[in-house]
Amino acid sequence: MPNAEAPTKRYNRTICVPFSKPVYIEIVRDALSFRAYLDEKIALVPEIFPFHIVDGYLMKDIYFSKKLAIPIRRIEIAAVGYTVRPSFVMPYLTGEVKDVENALFFRKFDVPFWAIAHVFGRDSMYWYRMENQLGKNSIVGTTIKDASLLPEHVAADEKHTWVLGEKRYIATTVASECILGASIAPDAGAEALTTAYGVFKKETQGIKPDYAPRTANIDGWAGTQKAWTTIFPSVFILFCFLHVFIKIRDRAKKKHRSIFLEATSKLWDCYNALKRRSFSQRVRRLVEWAQASAIPPVILDPIKKLHTNLSSYAMAYNYPGAHRTSNMLDRLMQKMDRHLFSTRYFHGSLSSAELNIRGWTLIQNFAPSNPTTVRKYNGYNSPAARFNQRQYHDSWLENLLISASLGGVCAAPQNPLE
Repeated sequence: MPNAEAPTKRYNRTICVPFSKPVYIEIVRDALSFRAYLDEKIALVPEIFPFHIVDGYLMKDIYFSKKLAIPIRRIEIAAVGYTVRPSFVMPYLTGEVKDVENALFFRKFDVPFWAIAHVFGRDSMYWYRMENQLGKNSIVGTTIKDASLLPEHVAADEKHTWVLGEKRYIATTVASECILGASIAPDAGAEALTTAYGVFKKETQGIKPDYAPRTANIDGWAGTQKAWTTIFPSVFILFCFLHVFIKIRDRAKKKHRSIFLEATSKLWDCYNALKRRSFSQRVRRLVEWAQASAIPPVILDPIKKLHTNLSSYAMAYNYPGAHRTSNMLDRLMQKMDRHLFSTRYFHGSLSSAELNIRGWTLIQNFAPSNPTTVRKYNGYNSPAARFNQRQYHDSWLENLLISASLGGVCAAPQNPLE
């Protein structure tokens, strides 16, 4: 259903409606035809409109955009003015989608702005600002268009980066192959991470005010654990089993190869246990074997730590669908790592860095996947489309812009009569 609250920020008072350019030019000056078209879209895709539009709306003025030489209509809903922007036009009327879509698609693969400018024209700052303006939208609200799809199980970690040479941390939250949170924390302390991960909570509340995930898979960092239990007191923290293996592999694979192979074989045998009780028993047997075999500390210590935190690993059996490893998170963060490396990290203010990583995130969620992958998923050509099992437009960028209507803050109230 449409949005419950009238957005206060100006960019959140823009409704992006699916339009083809010929149809838009034909009806935009005819109030009756324009209203009839809007009424049809309100019935088909009510979630991209403010909730109060169900009580009616008034047609307001038309202003002419000199940038693009097209008229733009405004409407009034519950005494609040909204701009109706056609989906073939970029935010702030900085260009038409057909002229920028291919260029922004290359940002999925971190093609530098100067190279994009060399091929598509304009200058590098034009394309930099184009990506950044996407970051003003809610990542969660733009990516997820139905409150029932909010994930029960998430995975989270921090990506190390630099802003003007100072080390910073990108608090990243993922689910269903989509990045749902990417906010920069000034340090890795619990307070800073609570604020950074809190952006994810704020954006989920725009869809469902009482939302809380059932589980969150993390790497065991105390600050991350404290942040998540502060933000979502009911969430159960699961430690990533893969990190136990990684610690052993990185420290022992070369120096202690023979014992490394035996120890990790037993470790994965624990992971493959079908029931919680069997998992716990296998871990205890693994610890007993490790202590009796006098294996080196670089292998023994992670195994003992696994046993100490056994409940944080075994509890996953109580939550079918929970993330026992961070594989999906690692895949997405590898893309983020390549992006940060290719751009040589951030060179401006903290706020511009935040907008940039958020804009890049939405491009990752909505840009088309490899056609081979698309054939496996009934033609849904992006992670966001597969998440929602729907898309508003065949153009990936128009689909993104329509999803970002009202800044992506498009949730319905729990009771429409309230």
